[in-house]
Amino acid sequence: QVQLVESGGGLVQAGGSLRLSCAASGNIFSINVMAWYRQAPGKGRESVATITNGGTTNYADSVKGRFTISRDNAKNPVYLQMNSLKPEDTAVYYCYAHTWVGDYWGQGTQVYVSS
Repeated sequence: QVQLVESGGGLVQAGGSLRLSCAASGNIFSINVMAWYRQAPGKGRESVATITNGGTTNYADSVKGRFTISRDNAKNPVYLQMNSLKPEDTAVYYCYAHTWVGDYWGQGTQVYVSS
């Protein structure tokens, strides 16, 4: 079992920055990949950024050059630095972990970007 808790969401003006954190607990050594997803009102959940155990990162085209996923040396916490935020980045952001035995989600943190 892995538990994920996000923090750092909030309200920010367009062009501003936020940093999200995801703290994992439980069997964290079983985690292979961690990621951030988001879900905007009326839309499906989409992948924003991923990071593997080896440190390889991938980003959605819509956030490349603006968002950065990173983690501490112990793989925990995982961060999402979001710069140059746009109103279309408004969504609930979820932390995700893929492990040997299953997939886990956090409860989500709301990000609202005003124009």
